[in-house]
Amino acid sequence: MKLLLTGVSGLLGINFAQDMMDEYEVIGVDRGKLVNAPFKILKHDLLEKDAVESILDKASPDWVVNCAALADLDICENDPDLAKLLNTDLPRRLARASKMRSIPFVHISTDAVFNGQKDGFYSEEDQPSPTGVYAKTKLDGEWAVLTENPKAIVARVNFYGWSLNGRRSLAEFFYNNLTHNKSMSGFTDVLFCPMLVNDTARTIVKMLKRELKGLYHLVGPQAMSKYQFGVEIARRFDMRESDITPKSVSFSGLVAKRSNNLWLSTRKLSADLGEDLPAFSTGLDEFYAQHEQGYPQKIHSYQQP
Repeated sequence: MKLLLTGVSGLLGINFAQDMMDEYEVIGVDRGKLVNAPFKILKHDLLEKDAVESILDKASPDWVVNCAALADLDICENDPDLAKLLNTDLPRRLARASKMRSIPFVHISTDAVFNGQKDGFYSEEDQPSPTGVYAKTKLDGEWAVLTENPKAIVARVNFYGWSLNGRRSLAEFFYNNLTHNKSMSGFTDVLFCPMLVNDTARTIVKMLKRELKGLYHLVGPQAMSKYQFGVEIARRFDMRESDITPKSVSFSGLVAKRSNNLWLSTRKLSADLGEDLPAFSTGLDEFYAQHEQGYPQKIHSYQQP
């Protein structure tokens, strides 16, 4: 089985490839960030004319998972045209090309499509209301994918893990600062559902095997504040949680607006898979074990110097 991953140098892409390369023939699409990767790399700019079609014809994958995106909220606000190209237009092209070739397709979306004003959790039935360019272009990407390819999977996610440069995930932010005894803040009024990125990858493969289709919330089953998340990281690594100061996002000074409540229900996905999604504590234990086993250093070694 061949698994094609776009955006393979990103947080999800690199962990997805690392997790699945022993079981599947992984083919990653990358513009040139990776060296010495233990899986096949196709160096392409996906925005080039006919690049999508050329890659699919060359690789002939059994599955395609689109992890490529412009995920920096502030860059999206400053360059909405680029955000549209990567978050809306590219997914549309991938969905269309995959459908034409009868290749099962997964598109990675985001929990940020909701404005966070609801009390309680959001289900797949709730109407999204994006608050910025990133969220709007990702929501438009969902619509484009499912319009072009109704059999595709669109997964709204929120994950953490070890990344290529060591600075991509919120868990790394807390870990890096705690390690150097640096004080930092954690938002007490931003609720989300973090999932270990490796669990995200494994769940996507289960969804493909089950031949699911449509929109799903693929996040951790436990909601918590970003402050609480930081405290959990500190406790698991036996570091000082007192270095994390509780703070309101209202005083963050961030350019792009963030949603306060991103508590997403995972009932639909659990029901369709016939199993519970991995617990937060299980994922955090694996995140810690990866650190102890040198997993971050392994990931970092694939990076272009």
